[in-house]
Amino acid sequence: MTDSANQMWGGRFAAGPDAIMQAINASIGFDRRLYAQDIRASRAHAAMLAAQGILSDSDAAAIGEGLLTVLSEIEGGTFPFRVDLEDIHMNVEARLKEIIGEPAGRLHTARSRNDQVAVDFRLWVRDQCDAAVAGIEALMRAFVAQAEAGADWVMPGFTHLQTAQPVTWGHHMMAYVEMLARDRGRFMDARARMNECPLGAAALAGTGFPIDRHATAAALGFDRPTANSLDSVSDRDFALEFLAAASICAMHLSRFAEELVIWSSAQFRFVRLSDRWTTGSSIMPQKKNPDAAELLRAKLGRILGATVALFTVMKGLALTYSKDMQEDKEQVFDAADSLMLGLAAMTGMVADMTANRDALAAAAASGFATATDLADWLVRELGLPFRDAHHVTGTLVARAEAQGIDLPDLTLAEMQDVHPGIRADVFAVLGVENSVRSRMSHGGTAPDRVREQIARWKALLP
Repeated sequence: MTDSANQMWGGRFAAGPDAIMQAINASIGFDRRLYAQDIRASRAHAAMLAAQGILSDSDAAAIGEGLLTVLSEIEGGTFPFRVDLEDIHMNVEARLKEIIGEPAGRLHTARSRNDQVAVDFRLWVRDQCDAAVAGIEALMRAFVAQAEAGADWVMPGFTHLQTAQPVTWGHHMMAYVEMLARDRGRFMDARARMNECPLGAAALAGTGFPIDRHATAAALGFDRPTANSLDSVSDRDFALEFLAAASICAMHLSRFAEELVIWSSAQFRFVRLSDRWTTGSSIMPQKKNPDAAELLRAKLGRILGATVALFTVMKGLALTYSKDMQEDKEQVFDAADSLMLGLAAMTGMVADMTANRDALAAAAASGFATATDLADWLVRELGLPFRDAHHVTGTLVARAEAQGIDLPDLTLAEMQDVHPGIRADVFAVLGVENSVRSRMSHGGTAPDRVREQIARWKALLP
């Protein structure tokens, strides 16, 4: 360790750590990503110290200008990051001293690295919540556009990946809009909850200097300062909430990625992805692999792994700060990167994909998709108890299956052989188009209902 680094420690250690200790202790390799937040918080802190008479106006001005110089160097790629200075906070302060001299040493008055890292990290995660919301909204708009293009296109709805009832393409697309809306809400809720400023909690007990924590909170866009200094420096709930929201959002992305993989297969042919989002095989020229969807499907593993990792780091820590908490940032950084990449890739794929209307309609008309409509008709028109109607319908399905045909292909005589009350108008409910049009309940798949939801979300999305 250099002499300047030892001075940063205040002379506590006579000799520097060996290379292994330096490697395990340093975080500058990853926490340099906090540079903008660190400089912003330091400038707010210096301005507050000056306003409170703790720091002279001239020193505060020198610090503020010097920090802008540091920011310019980092953004310009000329900043000399040093591993021996451990982290972004020490790197910035050491460079500030080289630029402005002795006033730099007064910047750390009335604060600790504990509250410094807490505010920097909280600012960074808050920014990522905003970025996630913007990314989610872009994907929602892509799904709405797909829904609008095929609001009345029929396709099979599935349970257990088995044909269940016919639905519309627009209805299926809008299901993901609802999922993503909840994801957006989780990030917005998490942001609102984390919007308290820990700066001024100092090491753990607060400070004896007459600081104004409300001023620094306002300057940094927080709603208020945190209420307890012990909690302020030891809290990582905000990071855990971000990771939890990211994990749920990534799960939703993974579900649609799975559908893209299935739907783009030769067996389904529901959708086509362009060459922008697929790859070929090294030996099979006919292949068009949905690699982007598969990779996106796997991103959940990284994000969920980060969530579990940070929970594991935090679960056994007594108040307040422990060095274990240095292991919080890499997990969050990696999860945020994976989420934003996943949102961007999925937005591209949804906008790019072309639905095969004919294949969707053909699949919707097969697999006895209107069996429930037949059972409902028996209840509504003949007054059968639903369980009896279910039994009659099941018998008719078995007869059709034995002949290798679908329900609408049975003759009226064959149907009356099972139940004599069945009339010719039953065939009106056995068409998939009629089936989807009849599902007019709130939230149903009827095209009119789908278009209502499309209009609602087009008005709500910025």
